[in-house]
Amino acid sequence: MFFNSLDFAIFFPIVFILYWVFSQNLKQRNAFILIVSYIFYGWWNWKFLSLIIISSFVDYFVGKKLGKEENQKKRKGLLILSLFVNLGFLIYFKYFNFFIESFVDAFSLFGKELEISTLEIILPVGISFYTFQTLSYTVDIYKKKFQPTNDMIAFFAFVAFFPQLVAGPIERASHLLPQFFEKYKFNYQQVKSGLLLMLWGLFKKMVIADRVALLVNETYNNVGSYYGMEFVVGTIFFAFQIYCDFSGYSDIAIGAARTMGFDLMKNFDSPYFSKSITEFWRRWHISLSTWFRDYVYIPLGGSRDGKYRTYLNLFLVFLISGIWHGAAMTFVIWGAVHGIIIVLEKATGSFRKNIFKTIKLTKKNIVGRLFFMTVTFIIVCFAWIFFRANSLKDALAIVGKVFAFDKGEKTVISEIGMDTPNFYAALIFIALMIVFEIIHKRKSMVVTLAKQNIVVRWSFYIIAALILVTFGIYGSYDESQFIYFQF
Repeated sequence: MFFNSLDFAIFFPIVFILYWVFSQNLKQRNAFILIVSYIFYGWWNWKFLSLIIISSFVDYFVGKKLGKEENQKKRKGLLILSLFVNLGFLIYFKYFNFFIESFVDAFSLFGKELEISTLEIILPVGISFYTFQTLSYTVDIYKKKFQPTNDMIAFFAFVAFFPQLVAGPIERASHLLPQFFEKYKFNYQQVKSGLLLMLWGLFKKMVIADRVALLVNETYNNVGSYYGMEFVVGTIFFAFQIYCDFSGYSDIAIGAARTMGFDLMKNFDSPYFSKSITEFWRRWHISLSTWFRDYVYIPLGGSRDGKYRTYLNLFLVFLISGIWHGAAMTFVIWGAVHGIIIVLEKATGSFRKNIFKTIKLTKKNIVGRLFFMTVTFIIVCFAWIFFRANSLKDALAIVGKVFAFDKGEKTVISEIGMDTPNFYAALIFIALMIVFEIIHKRKSMVVTLAKQNIVVRWSFYIIAALILVTFGIYGSYDESQFIYFQF
């Protein structure tokens, strides 16, 4: 079930009303959340509910055992069991065919052709997200940072919580699970704030992301037909597509949870205003970045074993992050590009600072900020080419063609995959979003709006709803699904 579907438009109001009916009885409320979360996920494919249920069972009982067990050898065995089950599912469904193809390709380099066929495996929606979420529970208990719960229903509801089940934010048990044991009173201001955030998320997804996707899909799915400027525009549009698509999902998830009294972590913080790739990753997909920091980077040694080991650890984290995003070499290269840049930024920090200070180009003056933001955005867009390309061959072809401005027939960019009015509408709405983010950065738009009189407030609500209805893109199942559903 998609947030931008008619099904959800019917599902959510019903769930919202019934939720508040059951809200004062914690057991009934959590059982209700669990049931509707399973309905929400099962709407896509009920067969894969078994994976969530198995993961929940394993980690619930492993967590209880870890909470009581003092023998370190047995504790490690329990942790390995959790890792084996959860990562086993993830590796099989997401990476099995990738490993087979890589194995065959490796042998072909030596002139040996292997006859090994891949399997027809359907990737369960959201498996990477709920796997990481439930793993953090058992790892934190193993490290004695968190106490296991004895309430099975609350734990199952935590794993399957429908607002953030299939595309995050990836919540830690220490933050979200205790909220299932708190009673909430209906708060009009909180509900209104949540609904406004959902509306903002839908605007980013339906009005911007799905509109620019028309041009992005046309250029990236027909690599042989376009050159230079077409790919530059297509890549910039993809940068806004994936941001508006994914941050839009996060906004809707956070907003939906907020209307029920729950607090989900912030997942995006205006990442394209970043002045370095290091800063970009503090602002982009924050829940995943902090997950890799705490459960991969620090266990690898973090920055404790010297600068060269630190550089290696940083690179490995981003390489793993690339593999997490998808079972293809394009994602591996995407992760490697970010890893290399992060290492270079860390290794040359003092040198670069002195150079730029000499020419009076610093992050404290507006020219310096714009320069660093532009350079960072260009690097991010270059990496996005590998992320979006359908294959490594396509990605390399696009990189080569980006600079070929004088080849091929002249193309009217505003008519690639869309008509001219839609192209300019996309530019206007992107600009509008950027302005809103700048204003919101300084002062909360929700707070500002709440201070206005009823005429101003309701005029804003009505205009926002009309923009969504009038300018929203309504596509088929494949066209309108969120990008991060494939991860």
